[in-house]
Amino acid sequence: MLAAVCGDFGDRFARVGVAFGLDVRRLDVEWGRAVTPEALARSLVENPEVKAVFITHNETSTGVTNPLRELATVVRDHGALVVVDAVSAAGGLPLETDAWGLDFVLSGSQKAWMCPPGLLIAAVGERSWAAHACSRFPKFFWDIEAARKSAASGMTPTTPSLTLLYAYHAALQLITTEGLEAVWARHRALGELTRAGLRELGLELFADPAYASDTVTAFRPPAGVTVDAVLEVLRRDHATELQNGQGHLADAILRIGHMGWAHEPELRQALAALGLTLQALVDWSAAEPALVGAP
Repeated sequence: MLAAVCGDFGDRFARVGVAFGLDVRRLDVEWGRAVTPEALARSLVENPEVKAVFITHNETSTGVTNPLRELATVVRDHGALVVVDAVSAAGGLPLETDAWGLDFVLSGSQKAWMCPPGLLIAAVGERSWAAHACSRFPKFFWDIEAARKSAASGMTPTTPSLTLLYAYHAALQLITTEGLEAVWARHRALGELTRAGLRELGLELFADPAYASDTVTAFRPPAGVTVDAVLEVLRRDHATELQNGQGHLADAILRIGHMGWAHEPELRQALAALGLTLQALVDWSAAEPALVGAP
């Protein structure tokens, strides 16, 4: 397998493959940048034996949306399977499983689907079923054939989490009522609003603007202000939750999610809270040397 890595979740794809004893090749891209079709094509030329390429559609850890449709074309031309992490993409960003030639797409209920965590949502294409039929890799809980047979009768292989399924059903009703393309447009507008609001606060966006995500935005705190301090004051004084970065960026960037059940008023409120927080912290940081030197 080839793992296209441009953030923590792409890296996790690779680490899972290693843990299961697969022959893992990596295409590493600077975090904050996208995986390009040209880089992927070069990597596949260098690794002609690759049978599956693992791609993170929306890299939650950096706020980058990879050009999935173009990447999938490169993989299909190579003859490999296209395996996609769409955890923070599906339900919020345009995603055309059949039209783009995606073979296995997985998502989770906790992101743009607007549900508590706990459900895996997967779209399995015909080429994946063919690969499954000749696979000898040990599997039990993740046996998709068992899941397929149970699904035919409206059941799961093991006891289903009914509360989550009811929540998912309600979320799907909200999405279909709004209209899927309208949902995509809302997320695009929220992404633009968030990025503009952060720039107005004088903050540096982390992701390449050409591939900025419409479900999550990463940014750097001002010089002299720590990530932990921002999170603490936001939580304590404004009842607002953001997240720090992941991996080696844990103390370097902050992330604000704008996916799922999110609308303009909440985003404007969160941006206002962030502005007040930064003002307080920058003022305190500027005064701190004098305070430290006082008797």
